[in-house]
Amino acid sequence: MDLAHALDGLDAHPWASVSHAYGPAEDLPGLLRALAAGGEQADEALAELYSCILHQGSVYTASADAVPYLARIAAAGCGTVEVLGLLGGLAESEGEWDGERGGGGEGPPAPVRAAVVGQLPLLLPLLADGSAGVRQAAAWAVGQTRAVEPALPALRRRWASETDPVVRGELLTALGRLDRSGAAAEAGPLLGEDTPAPLRLAAVLAGLDAGEPWTGAHHAAVLALLPADPVAADRYDLDRREPLRAITEELLLRETPADRDAAYALLDRALRDERPEVRAEAVWAADHACQLSRSAPRRLLPALAQLVADPDVVHLLGNLGPAAAEAAPGLAARAAQAEDGPADEALAALVLVAPRTAAPLLARALGRRPRALEAAAGQRAPDDAPFPFDPALLAAVRARLTAGQLGGNEHHQLFRLVRQWGRAAAPALPELCAVLPHRPEAAAAVAAVAVDGPAAERDRAAAALREVPGSVAAARALYDLTGDPEALLGVLADRLVAGPYAVAEAARAAADLGPGALSLAPALRAALSAGGAPDTSPVLEADLAVADALWRITGDAAEVVPILDGVLRRADDGAWFDRTAVRAARVAALLGPAARPLTARLDGLLADRVKAPAAVLALLAVADGAALDRGRLAEAALRAAETESDLRGAGEALAALGTTALDDGQRRRLADLAGRDRRIVGGCFAGAGIRDDEALRALLAAVAGG
Repeated sequence: MDLAHALDGLDAHPWASVSHAYGPAEDLPGLLRALAAGGEQADEALAELYSCILHQGSVYTASADAVPYLARIAAAGCGTVEVLGLLGGLAESEGEWDGERGGGGEGPPAPVRAAVVGQLPLLLPLLADGSAGVRQAAAWAVGQTRAVEPALPALRRRWASETDPVVRGELLTALGRLDRSGAAAEAGPLLGEDTPAPLRLAAVLAGLDAGEPWTGAHHAAVLALLPADPVAADRYDLDRREPLRAITEELLLRETPADRDAAYALLDRALRDERPEVRAEAVWAADHACQLSRSAPRRLLPALAQLVADPDVVHLLGNLGPAAAEAAPGLAARAAQAEDGPADEALAALVLVAPRTAAPLLARALGRRPRALEAAAGQRAPDDAPFPFDPALLAAVRARLTAGQLGGNEHHQLFRLVRQWGRAAAPALPELCAVLPHRPEAAAAVAAVAVDGPAAERDRAAAALREVPGSVAAARALYDLTGDPEALLGVLADRLVAGPYAVAEAARAAADLGPGALSLAPALRAALSAGGAPDTSPVLEADLAVADALWRITGDAAEVVPILDGVLRRADDGAWFDRTAVRAARVAALLGPAARPLTARLDGLLADRVKAPAAVLALLAVADGAALDRGRLAEAALRAAETESDLRGAGEALAALGTTALDDGQRRRLADLAGRDRRIVGGCFAGAGIRDDEALRALLAAVAGG
């Protein structure tokens, strides 16, 4: 292809009629022209093209229109390797965005992949280019087309003559995309140590992709490749740039005992390797294994427990929580002996693994252990397991409260500890009262320690709370302590005219007062958003909080149901409002049969897997039981659980339905969710996913057994 003709027709193309990630594609001619020109401007143009026609893996109507020009540019020898990489990514994409919809519609990727297939006459000759880099990139792009004819014969011809091991590895991978069993047959003899590492790795992966049994030869080949990350550095398949992690995942997702054993044997050997770089790969893969598999922690802990000097292992052990109890002695020793940074990391993990063991160690160096305090009382702290009370730790908390300068969120975390301990933390009342004027968020802790104390303590706490005017937290704590709502009602009345965030806060506090907040009913009604106001999450959340408050205060369904109906209708406009719709359904459930006019609206939520569990619970409370199709409700809840859309809600919904609502197939699916090795919760962050999976498994097991 002559570069002079690569851009023929570019300016005449109707680019304004197609869209990319940022709107009409009128800028593509300039980008394609800059790409063809080469030099620094070509690099910038390529980056822009990735951003707009292959944005985070998504393709668009303009993506297909750009493909012919990209293929001609590559064939003309201008930035061929880089442009082939883009073409392969376009063919690989599994999602297509229809720009005419204005956002949000995923459909089949056929048009873009078909456009790349249409350019194979230009791309296939590049498999025989004089440059190994071009041949590798061409193999990647051609393989991504999945076009058995004519791509497979061309790949086989090149495979028969190619000598470069990196290119042969890419060719084997491409062959596997078009002919898995054929690629596996080629891969079998390539597992030995005489095969160059890039090709041997491709052979291992080809066997996995074809579903071939895992053998001792595969095991030995992977161990001999370690550390494997450098071997995969030049691969185009980004998901497999970390081979040990990818191989572990593929074995675990087969969900057979033999394949799990194979994955754990591989990881155990790698974790015990003397080379730090091998252990680093193994720890990352082990972390992923623990997120995927419920049996992984038990199988890998003996090796992991020996590596508590590794910060990544320490973090993983913390994520595992009590399941990592075997490692607690090592973590405690490191927390007591290491320098502040490593000691803090070890103690943070110990807090989650064995909190009673961690408490005295945290007390000894509270001001120097921010990660450990975060684990005990911050966002990483389990909601259902308050940190245990320890007298020495209380003394350390009191000392910190008088220290003056508290870093970051430390004051919030100290207050949370005290609040959880309640009356046991009563000695800290003087320090809490002293910081209260500067830190109104201490109010809940003040009430928690004083509410069950002698009259003198309660009076002292109440006096301190009255010295913090205008604070919802202080007024609420004063009410909890004295039962007198006067100050709280005054503060809430002021907040109800201060914008949607303040309205939501005030309405939620008013709801907790119930009929005692009747005087606020007119102000709550006035705080509802006006017709025609733009719908935003804060506005909808404020309206929802007002509806909840009015119901708890007045019990007037005739007033509340239209508000809930409006919130549900407006929240149906996009994914940004999904959680608002879920909360609205839960408020509707509180009304019971009084919310029956919302039945059709709630029923419409069942098709949305995020909203379905809350809709199930609401319909069980609201709708005519005789008219409910409980099997349909069970199906909606099961789909939400199986797709990880709302796991907690799905568990609650299935528990409310009971197994009598399930048919035999649904009961088998429920039993699988509860009993299988693969976790329901994927992509765990900071251990929350592992904890959530364990809690959900217990709940579903109880439902299945009930």
